[in-house]
Amino acid sequence: MMKERLEKLLSVKSLITLALCSVFCALSLRGIISGDQFLTVFTVVISFYFGTQYEQKSK
Repeated sequence: MMKERLEKLLSVKSLITLALCSVFCALSLRGIISGDQFLTVFTVVISFYFGTQYEQKSK
């Protein structure tokens, strides 16, 4: 069970999502982008990620 979760976490989509979140967190903390810009991008990325996860489970 743990191995399956690790495999899912290491999928390309998951890695891209984690990388994007990390980059935008760093940019926001450094003051390069505003909190509103961070929130917009973060919401889109997370919505897409969980939307596709939900779609896969419903098939």
